[in-house]
Amino acid sequence: MGYSIPTLAHLASQFERMPAVGRKSAQRMAFYVLGLSDDAAKEFADAIMEARRTVKCCKVCQTLSDTEICPVCDDPKRDHSVICVVEDVQAVMAFERTREFNGVYHVLHGVISPLDGIGPEQLRVRELMARLSDDSVKEVIMATNPTVDGEATASYLARCIKPMGIKVTRLAYGIPVGASLEFTDDITISRALEGRGEV
Repeated sequence: MGYSIPTLAHLASQFERMPAVGRKSAQRMAFYVLGLSDDAAKEFADAIMEARRTVKCCKVCQTLSDTEICPVCDDPKRDHSVICVVEDVQAVMAFERTREFNGVYHVLHGVISPLDGIGPEQLRVRELMARLSDDSVKEVIMATNPTVDGEATASYLARCIKPMGIKVTRLAYGIPVGASLEFTDDITISRALEGRGEV
């Protein structure tokens, strides 16, 4: 019979439910929480509950925000005629880190995946189409991940949007900086050739 503390095991199991957190990492997190002072533990728990209470989807772009309209959508300096469609909030954060994109976003909260029973109606597609109903949007950038489901989602949305007379573009794919052509797969090299630009 092994050594076990049921309450600690239960705490670790809650951390293990998080994406990409394995059993050992979950145990380390549980031990970390146990090592906190009472005040720090309460602050940790309060932060979780406060985030659950206040963080909601932006009414415009569907990203997460603690205000009704997120700071990006509320910024008059952003180019609201260009919408970048992404799968999740993490993608918005990745774009914002570059400080290169000055348009706005639309978060789908997933991709179309027939094998998982996810269709357009489970995503924020209706909200995207509502945003495109006026004449202010000139371009929609498809920035879903280059996976089978990401490509299928981008193709589906492009078919829905093009008849509205709105330009639909797709992120260019290419060879990562620092990579060697010798070890790059054929599809990536083909996409890099298709998306090549003038030097």
